[in-house]
Amino acid sequence: MSEPTLDPADWSALRAAFHTAVDDGLAHLQGALDAPVWVPPPASAQAALREPLPQAPQPVADVYAAFKAHVLPYGVGNVHPGFFGWVHGAGNAEGVLGELMAAFMNANVGGRWHIASDLEHQVVDWCKEMVGLPASASGLLTSGTSMATIIALTVARNTHASGDVARDGVAKAAAGLVGYASTEAHSCFAKAFDLLGLGRDAVRPVPVNAAREIDCDALEAMIAADRAAGLVPFCAVATIGTVNTGAIDDVARVADICAREGLWFHVDAAFGIGALFSPAHRHRAEAMGRADSVAFDFHKWFQVPYDAGIALIRNESAHYAAFSARKEYLATAERGLAAGEPWFCDYGPELSRTFRALKVWFTFKSHGLEGLGAIMRKNIAQAAYLEQLVRESAPRLELLAPASLNIVCFRYVGPGDRAATNALNKEIVADLQELGLSAPSTTTLSGVTAIRACLTNHRTRRQDLEALVRGVLELGDKRTAASAA
Repeated sequence: MSEPTLDPADWSALRAAFHTAVDDGLAHLQGALDAPVWVPPPASAQAALREPLPQAPQPVADVYAAFKAHVLPYGVGNVHPGFFGWVHGAGNAEGVLGELMAAFMNANVGGRWHIASDLEHQVVDWCKEMVGLPASASGLLTSGTSMATIIALTVARNTHASGDVARDGVAKAAAGLVGYASTEAHSCFAKAFDLLGLGRDAVRPVPVNAAREIDCDALEAMIAADRAAGLVPFCAVATIGTVNTGAIDDVARVADICAREGLWFHVDAAFGIGALFSPAHRHRAEAMGRADSVAFDFHKWFQVPYDAGIALIRNESAHYAAFSARKEYLATAERGLAAGEPWFCDYGPELSRTFRALKVWFTFKSHGLEGLGAIMRKNIAQAAYLEQLVRESAPRLELLAPASLNIVCFRYVGPGDRAATNALNKEIVADLQELGLSAPSTTTLSGVTAIRACLTNHRTRRQDLEALVRGVLELGDKRTAASAA
C-alpha cells in the first residue's frame, strides 16, 4: 500500500500551472501602466471566496483559475504608477523571483546551520555598512519597522531597567521608565510601549516645530521635568521621514541629547532611509550612525515585495541577552545541522522565520544601490514637481506643508467652512480611488484634511502627477458646482 504524500501525481500538469502563473504575474506587472490604479473587489469576487472549508482535493488548475478570476485583479493597487497613498513600495520583478525561490527552499531561518542564515547575515552586514553602524552590531530581518521597533525597544527597556525584566516583570524591574517621540512619530511606538508593559502614557509626545520636526528644546525640558518627578527617562526617538509630511528630525541633536542624558537613541527610518541616497538630504540623515538602534523597511523605498524590514542594534550582547532563551530541544552543536551558533531566534521573539532575506538579496544584487538610489532621487524630484503644480494651481489648490522629502500634502480649496472643505477633500480622494484614476490618501494637519501624495513608486512618471492634480481640480469643481446647484 502506498503512503500518502502531497507531491503531485502529475508533475507536468503542476509545471504547466506554474508557467501559466509566472506568465500572468509578469503580465500583471508589465501591464500596470495601463490598468486602473485600483479596482474595488466586486460582490461577485467576494462571494466566490465565501465557501465551506475544503475537504476534498481540487485540481491545481481550478484553484489557480479561481485566484486569477477573483483575487489577482483586485489588489491594493501599489504596483500602479498612480498609487500615492500611504507609504507602499511597488515591488520589483527580481524580488518576486527571490520570494518564489525562498518558498521553494521552505527554509526556517530561526536557527540551525544552513545557507539561508549565511545569506541573512550578509544582508544584515550590508545594512550596518549602509547606515554607519559598526561591524560588531547585530541585526534581524522582520516583517517591518513596527516589529523592528518592538525588538529595539525591548533591548532598550531591558538595558535601562533597574532589575531583570525577564525574570521579575515590568512592574518590579522597569517601573517609571518613560521615552520620547515627537507628535509626528509613527503609532508603532505607542503600540510597542503597550506590548512591552510600559503603557502608552509612558511615551511622551514631544511637540514639533513649524517644519513638523521634533522640538529639541522641548525634548530637553521634558526629560528634566520627568527626572524631577521621579521618573526614569530611558530612550528618545528621531524620525527620518515622518509619515504625515516626510519631515526629518534633527537627528544629530537628538543624538547629542541622548548621549548627554544617558538615553537609548533609536532612529525610525522606515522609508526615510532613502534620505541617505539624496545629496540634498544625506547630511541630515547621516547621524543615524550614532544610534543605539535603527529600524527601516525594505518593502517601501527599496521596492522589495512585502513584507521585509530590519532591526539593527549597536550592542550585540544586549540584543542577545534580551531574547536568547532556548529549551533543550533547541540545543546547538559544534557540527552538523544544529551548528551555526548563535541562531537568529536568539535576537527576536520568533523561532519560525521566513527566508525574507532572499528577496532583499535578489533586489539589491539585481539593481544595486545605484539603481535603487536613482529611484529615490527621482521620487524626491517628483515631489518637488508636484509641489510646483499645486502652487501653480492656486487659489483652487493650497499647499499645506513643504515637500521636505517625498511627500506632498495639499487640498482643494472649497467655498465652505473648514468642516465642509475637509469633507469635500475626503470625497475627492474617494472619487479618485474608485474611478481608478489615482490613489492618494488623506491625513489631517492642524485640523485640516490634506490630500496626501507619497512618492515611493519606481514606476511613477511626471504625467501621473499631472493626472493627479488634474483629477483633483476636475472632481473638486464638479462637486462644488453640484452642491451650488
